[in-house]
Amino acid sequence: MRILIIGGTVFLGRAIVAAAGKHELTLFNRGKSRPDPTGNIEIIHGDRDTQLNLLGSRQWDTVIDTCGYVPRVVRKSAEMFAGTHYTFVSTCSVYADTSQPLEENSPIALTGDEYGPLKAMCEQVVPGGLIIRPGLIVGPHDPSDRFTYWPVRVAAGGEVLAPGEPERRVQFIDVRDLAEWIVRLVEQRVTGIFNAVCDPLPMESLLATCGDAQLTWVSDEFLLANNVGEWMELPLWIADKPESAGFFATSNRKAVAAGLTFRPVEDTVRATLEWARTRPADYAWRAGLKRKREVELLQTWKEASHAKVCDRTRIARCRQAVGGTIARHLAEIVRRVKRTRPANPVGAQLRDRR
Repeated sequence: MRILIIGGTVFLGRAIVAAAGKHELTLFNRGKSRPDPTGNIEIIHGDRDTQLNLLGSRQWDTVIDTCGYVPRVVRKSAEMFAGTHYTFVSTCSVYADTSQPLEENSPIALTGDEYGPLKAMCEQVVPGGLIIRPGLIVGPHDPSDRFTYWPVRVAAGGEVLAPGEPERRVQFIDVRDLAEWIVRLVEQRVTGIFNAVCDPLPMESLLATCGDAQLTWVSDEFLLANNVGEWMELPLWIADKPESAGFFATSNRKAVAAGLTFRPVEDTVRATLEWARTRPADYAWRAGLKRKREVELLQTWKEASHAKVCDRTRIARCRQAVGGTIARHLAEIVRRVKRTRPANPVGAQLRDRR
């Protein structure tokens, strides 16, 4: 099968190239992100917005578009390859309302200039194509660090700040699972819209898989009050709010029915950590708490928690003291009443009537 891949080969593109190795591949990208893969692969360098003409009038059996997010630009390639099986990699961020569990037919946001709405509008210019909506894509070679932070940080040991409630569930997708599945769908010329995420799993389970560091679970309220950034500064964390209740409740039933499979989380964590350790020692992280910031937050959390314990202790002692005082007063009142009233009022009344 002749496959044209539009987009770079840093992360998802790299994994798709590896998964589609038995096919005849052509890569079209700017060639700026990383050296192109070696092997029997045709490489055409150009800007998809202004240089699609470099592809000439050639035809491929299928096109996989991994990088489009501007509707005007995606429209050009979609129209150029009208009639050709076209795969567009979108995102779960297209959904307009994340307060409820997300299905493929949930409403999408078609207005706005942010990433999610732009991707949603791109979907509209690929009619009849294969639309893949991944959640957070994770694994080796992920340049965003939005997952990598956790395997590396937990493996480093010591006290680790863990966000929110331990049982809160998260979702993501291993880039290798995603790439291999996309290639299988392309080979079968499948069309339609599919969410691509793993089954939800507790954050506590994920971190336990990353290692046995000491986890200190810190509340959403504390993190928000201390201006900790959701998702990027503290990866995989989104505060528990009504408007985001469905964010990690994205359905994958349709994708699983179409053949999406998931490797063990242990495999994802191990591979990610092994790759991360090959990076330079002075690598500048793009996501995750700085170590100094983490230490400061943990110290503040402990001080606040200690203050709350002291407050509760003082309140309990005050209640005990007040309760004891009231009890003593009541006992004194009872004793006085007993001394002043007749021992048998009914008997006294009967005697008076005689």
